[in-house]
Parts: sequence; structure tokens; C-alpha cells
Amino acid sequence: MPEGDTVFQAAARLQAALAGNALTRCDIRVPRYAGVDLTGRVVDEVLARGKHILIRLGDSTIHAHLKMEGVWFVASRDTRWPRPTHQARIILESGSSVAVGFALGKLEVIRHADEVGVVGHLGPDLLGPDWDAERAEANLRARPDRPIGHALLDQGNLAGIGNVYRCELCFIHRTHPATQVGDVADLAAWIASARSLLVANRDRVSRVTTGVDRPGRRLWVYGRARRACLRCGTAIRAGRLGGQGEHDRSVFWCPICQPEPACQMP
Repeated sequence: MPEGDTVFQAAARLQAALAGNALTRCDIRVPRYAGVDLTGRVVDEVLARGKHILIRLGDSTIHAHLKMEGVWFVASRDTRWPRPTHQARIILESGSSVAVGFALGKLEVIRHADEVGVVGHLGPDLLGPDWDAERAEANLRARPDRPIGHALLDQGNLAGIGNVYRCELCFIHRTHPATQVGDVADLAAWIASARSLLVANRDRVSRVTTGVDRPGRRLWVYGRARRACLRCGTAIRAGRLGGQGEHDRSVFWCPICQPEPACQMP
């Protein structure tokens, strides 16, 4: 699933291409909204909220979520599309620009006044104007018996962390992702690290958490199963925390730098 920095970049591209301009084409290829045509409407603004994108046009909002496979393509109208036409869920054109949402996990048109219904559950946005580190920490502490690996992915705690940053944060703070929140020292430092990482990567093409922008060296543990830990040389392991539905995705960790807690992973 895309991280908050990926969504932030997509919203910025959409904002640059569409904001302040009237749509000359609006083609929504989701059955429920196929009859909705916002052509002629002026795009007021495009913003990211956690992993959600809101395209505001007067009293209407196009709400999108990339989920696992989605991507926004923004270019001049004569540019060749990078994905097959059948994956396009929405096509917006304005002037010489086109924005295409491919394989979006969620796409709907709602009233501007109803946005709280789709993003109101989110915690403070790590890249948003509402960022509140103290509230994010309080949200995490509310369930001390929860694995930190699950708590970080819960967008109701703080919005913007995906599986990559979940794994990288646990490594940076030398903590196994199955460790309970109540046993994690200095959550404020974790939150500060999360904010710093997303801010540092929000304008980068390649995500970097190690400080070294070279292939194979950009990330500490994510996607590096069986490869040598960049800190101690031990083989990186991969597994699952178990439970928690959508939060039960593969985690990566170093068994030396991040020893498992007494309660083992399943």
C-alpha cells in the first residue's frame, strides 16, 4: 500500500495540473458514478489527507484512495499512458493536461460537506497542516497491549505510515514489530522520526531511510529478506504479526538489532 509521501506527491501533481482550471473532460469509469459529469466545474484544490486524495470542485469532492495497486498519472494530453486503458477509473482533462487514476482502490463523488465521513476517522496527518505530535502519541498510548507494528499502520492513530515506514521505524528504534506499545520506550522519539522520514521523502523520486541514495542501500530492512543487515550483517528475516486484518502484512526485521519479545510471532 502506498505511503503518505507517495500520496502527497500525487496530490501535488494533480494540484499543479488542475487547480484553478475548469475541467474540459470528466470520465468516471466506476458504475455507481458513471453518470456523474463534472465537466465545466473549476477545480478549487487538490489535497492529500493521510492516504486519501480529495479533489474539490465547489460543493462536490472526488475522493480517491490508491489502496495497493492504484496510481495517478498526470501529463500532457498527448502523452502515452503507462497502463492499459481498461485500468483507468477516472480521466480528468483541463487545458493541455490529463490526469488518469489507474486501478484506484476507492473512487467516489461526494458532497464537500460530507468529507468528514471519509477522512474524519484519521489521526493527525504526518504531512498535513493538522499535524499534532502530542495527539498522535496519545492515540498510540490508548492501547498499550497492541503490537507497535499494528499500531503504526492504524491510520486512526496517525495518518501516512504504510508498511515500508512501519518496518523502517521499528529497525531505526531497534524494536521488534511484535513488541507491545506499552513496552516501547520514548514514543515521542518514534513519532518525531516518522515525521522526519516522510518530510524528507515527500519530494524524492526514490524513498530513502538510510541516508544513502543508492540501489540496495536506500532502506534498512523493508524488502531485504535474507540479505545482510546494513548495521550488523545478520540476514534480515520476514514474517507476519498475525491478526488485525489489513494490518497483517509482511514485516521485515533484523534478529540481532531487533530481538523478538517474549511473546513470539505466530
